[in-house]
Amino acid sequence: MTRTRSLLIATLSLSAALSAALLPCRAAAQPQAAHTQAATTDKPLPSPPAQAQVTMAGKAVVIDYNTPMMRGRKIMGGLVPYDKVWRTGANPATSLKTQTDLRIGSAQVPAGSYTLYTLPSAGTWMLIINKQTGQWGTQYDQAQDLARVPMNKASLPQPQEKMSITFENTHGDSTELHVRWETTDVSVPVRAQ
Repeated sequence: MTRTRSLLIATLSLSAALSAALLPCRAAAQPQAAHTQAATTDKPLPSPPAQAQVTMAGKAVVIDYNTPMMRGRKIMGGLVPYDKVWRTGANPATSLKTQTDLRIGSAQVPAGSYTLYTLPSAGTWMLIINKQTGQWGTQYDQAQDLARVPMNKASLPQPQEKMSITFENTHGDSTELHVRWETTDVSVPVRAQ
């Protein structure tokens, strides 16, 4: 019995030591999932993750963002103030990953990873393509801007409860990037280079 007990204690001690040694490796191996919900909660996020993607020139262009809701609030010029940089979504910064060089509006955007912001306005909106990546949505560094391009603005006939980002009217190597929320629809042409 004493030998069995000693063997059991040694096995448990070794198991605990291995677990402690491997724990930092497991944590380091898991990527920071900015756009995913924690596994420990069963509640849906108030602004769940979403993705817009399109294939142009045989290569993927992907935008990851989180989708805030109106919930009875005044959005444009209210929750989203005019003339201040907006994260264009909720929570983490909205990311753009492109496997091909793009022309977004008048801006040349090399293949790579970027963050998208917008500068809402009662008039013309600006799409901001920023070289900083991986940050929280409110951590904007203007010095990292690759380009700012004007967006076309239209009104939606009915309010849209959930913010959306989509690629639409895709033909060959061209598409349109749309951001819609409340009664606002802003867009910019995108072309693979």
